[in-house]
Amino acid sequence: MVRESCGVIGIYGKTGESVAAKIFYGLMALQHRGQEAAGIALTNGDDKIFLKKGYGLVSEALPFTEISMLNGRVGIGHVRYSTAGGTSLTDAQPFNLDNVALSYNGTIVNYVEIREKLKKNGAYFTSTCDAEVLLNVLLREYRERKDYFDALSEMDKVVEGAYSAVCLTGKGEIIIFRDPYGFKPLCYGEIDGSFVGASESVAIDMCGGNLISDVQPGEALLISDGKIERKCFAKRKEKAYCMFEYVYFSRPDSIIEGISVYDVRVRLGLNLAKTYENDADVVVPVPDTSRPAAEGIARYSGLPVAEGLIKNRYIHRTFIMPRQSLRENAVKIKLNPLKSVLKGQRVILVDDSIVRGTTIRNIVHMIKKAGAKEVHVRITCPPIISPCFYGIDISTHGELIAFKHSIEEICKIIGADSLGYQTIDGLIEAIGMGKDKLCLACLTGEYPTPKAQEIADRMKKKCPTSKARYIEFENG
Repeated sequence: MVRESCGVIGIYGKTGESVAAKIFYGLMALQHRGQEAAGIALTNGDDKIFLKKGYGLVSEALPFTEISMLNGRVGIGHVRYSTAGGTSLTDAQPFNLDNVALSYNGTIVNYVEIREKLKKNGAYFTSTCDAEVLLNVLLREYRERKDYFDALSEMDKVVEGAYSAVCLTGKGEIIIFRDPYGFKPLCYGEIDGSFVGASESVAIDMCGGNLISDVQPGEALLISDGKIERKCFAKRKEKAYCMFEYVYFSRPDSIIEGISVYDVRVRLGLNLAKTYENDADVVVPVPDTSRPAAEGIARYSGLPVAEGLIKNRYIHRTFIMPRQSLRENAVKIKLNPLKSVLKGQRVILVDDSIVRGTTIRNIVHMIKKAGAKEVHVRITCPPIISPCFYGIDISTHGELIAFKHSIEEICKIIGADSLGYQTIDGLIEAIGMGKDKLCLACLTGEYPTPKAQEIADRMKKKCPTSKARYIEFENG
């Protein structure tokens, strides 16, 4: 089975203007959210949708020389990474069904159950992706109600999970919508009179536009005939913004829920410096997401920040690669230690998170081999002890090093001289919104949705070693 945490963009352009090139630029800005495949769907509102998908980076899957020649006044795009299962192009997005195309970011917790019910009622699926299930449910409700807002309201009664999505109709309409918990980011803006919705504000920036607002949890926007209609299709008292977007996943130059991701990461570093000893000679970030936190530690401690690890810019991000073997091989060729910075030094090594422990262990070994006297690891995210059901590649308790070991044990396993994690209170303070607005499930084991909590509690006792997701154990 395939799950994704990806990047989406949708643009409603002016008459006579093709949005294909702008979608390409927007996807390039979202490349960090998925590097396995990319896709685009375009229309001129003539009941025809052009769809193109490909493997690899945006520039490989959607070559600009080809994309810039395409004609479409309205379009959507997607970058993908799969978190389990195969990597078939049939699982890449956008999906097109009954002349409606969808790109989405998130995970549907009960998608196997919904998929089986739909199949019994005659639905046919071409992939193992939950995006196709989400589109089937939406269109089933739309056929009955002939109103997208009403259809989303009914869909919300069936679907549990995270979804931030952009839809394109053959009539030339754009619908963007976000689940009522607001797990994954989604925002919108304008580009010289054109409308754009995207996973992150950097995509709007890249297209030369201006950010207007986040799409609110449970809100949908319908852009049709040049007009924007906004409605709340579902309400939840609780919000559950993914904390990992601020810690790792989003670009530092993004603004999410009105908060600068860069500023959050600097504050995470300041908190670490205040919490732990800074008896060292130099602060070294693991590139790239840890740089702002290293700045924060340096500001408080007075220690210099140095680039002790040089990154090969042509290697993908290891966390979002689909298989562990690929991650381990990538680490070996992704980073090279700078001996002139590290030799004989007491190093504070800053990283954003420890999930499985493989990457940080290899990096600590690399730095010590380069001659560092001591390596003190500081992690901007608290210990991850529970899987994510909402779109981050954290599948089972058994693969999480912090679920199985104490901090002292982890320190020994990774070969560090000391290990300091961010506290949960420090994380909440750095993000700057209340605990009741954040999804902290992977840190606490307390899930905002009922089925996710039920599955996690049941499977925690079994601690399966299989790489399949818990949702698949529950439904398979």
